[in-house]
This record gives sequence, structure tokens and C-alpha cells, in this order.
Amino acid sequence: MNGNDQNDQLDDAVAAAAFRRLVRHLQTRHDAQNIDLMGLAGFCRNCLADWIRDAGYDGDKAAAREVIHGMPFGAWKDAYQSEATPEQIARMEESLKKNGGSH
Repeated sequence: MNGNDQNDQLDDAVAAAAFRRLVRHLQTRHDAQNIDLMGLAGFCRNCLADWIRDAGYDGDKAAAREVIHGMPFGAWKDAYQSEATPEQIARMEESLKKNGGSH
């Protein structure tokens, strides 16, 4: 990481509190579909689950997704995920190009 990046200068407790707040916010905003998050920002709840694993979380992919979604992913998907439209998929694909090969 770049030591000059202001994010790297944040106290770990502050960064962790902000991350937890983001996750809790997403757990209550089921109307914010993952496909729409991907189309707008190039990341979604599943990316956050991957990122906590990349950061050292010991759980597997399913466990990490449960942490982020607040329930098993399959249950969340059944309850809240709608079918993606071709337009949503196109926006997501264009947005992902801006990520520079990472998610």
C-alpha cells in the first residue's frame, strides 16, 4: 500500500468502524441490488466478502458472504435478488472496465 494514501493513515479502529457501518447499511438496503452496485461503483456485497478473505478472514467464500449479507447468501439471494436486466448487465460490464482488472 501507498504510505502517502490518507486511507492508510486512518487508525485501524476507525477504519473498522466505518467498514462495519457500511456493511450494516448494505444489510438494510436490500433495494440496492448487487448488479446496480456493480454498475455504478464496480463492487458489490460479494466483492466485500472477497475483500475480507483477501485481508485474512479465515472463513470460506460462503462464510464471508454470510458475514457481509447478514445471512447465508442463498437465503439473501432468494429473498432480495431480482433477475438482472440486459441493461444492468451492460452497465456492470462497462463499470468493471474502470476497475483496472481488479474488483
